[in-house]
Amino acid sequence: MNQIKSPSAYAGKVTAAIFDWAGTVLDFGCIAPVAAFRDAFANALVPITEAEARGPMGAAKREHIELILAETCVAQRWLAAHGRHAVQSDVDALYADFLRFDKIHCARYSTLIPGALDAVAALRQRSIAIGSTTGYPRSVMDGMMPLAAAQGYEPDCCITVSDVARGRPFPDMILANALVLGIADVRGAVVVDDSPTGLSAGRAAGMWAIGILASGNELGLSLEQWTALSPAEQAAHRVRAFPKLAEAGAHYVIDTIADLLPIIDAIDARLVAGEAP
Repeated sequence: MNQIKSPSAYAGKVTAAIFDWAGTVLDFGCIAPVAAFRDAFANALVPITEAEARGPMGAAKREHIELILAETCVAQRWLAAHGRHAVQSDVDALYADFLRFDKIHCARYSTLIPGALDAVAALRQRSIAIGSTTGYPRSVMDGMMPLAAAQGYEPDCCITVSDVARGRPFPDMILANALVLGIADVRGAVVVDDSPTGLSAGRAAGMWAIGILASGNELGLSLEQWTALSPAEQAAHRVRAFPKLAEAGAHYVIDTIADLLPIIDAIDARLVAGEAP
């Protein structure tokens, strides 16, 4: 039997960057979806905590609701409030309410994260294509994308969870970006995401995974809250949140998108040296 040689290493540079939206490029602290989930559950007479709302972040939003309902404490509160466990019709109602509330909160929390436009402009100067993925359905992004565009952010591609068969942590949205953007080799692409499931999806797609810490869901602090912290307090928050991103497969973890360019340089150097994600 003839042995087949392994394919040669990719020795080019980074050619594409695929970003998440909330917590990564806009909405510092990933506030909008959390507020919408809490409003939807409160409207169903079962209030949830911020931590319960944030727990499954990165999943498709309907699945996110199902994961919240599966939490023991939430299930017990639902039973106490309604005299029965939640069923699919309850998920339908919660999801409809979530979409309604989210339109309000997305408009309120759509501000680009400081440094986002500069980072994207620097990537474009290097001829790096800009893709995007999101756990939001297309109906939500139809409202959010114009808000981002008005601030100067327009990715070359946006694939939503409703455009693919499987959401995160599966790589479907990322690979759909690769096809639309015409990525020649996934080893030359990076995924930038604040959720562990998004980073896992990036690794599953064979790409470099860069975790976002300070502006993301794992910390869940607004820009004002984050900047009000002392350096020691910020460091303590990093220590708390870093392990989840690392365990999800992040090659690098940075505070915000503003810190991205040195990481692209480092990945370029590793690629030239023959390394792969």
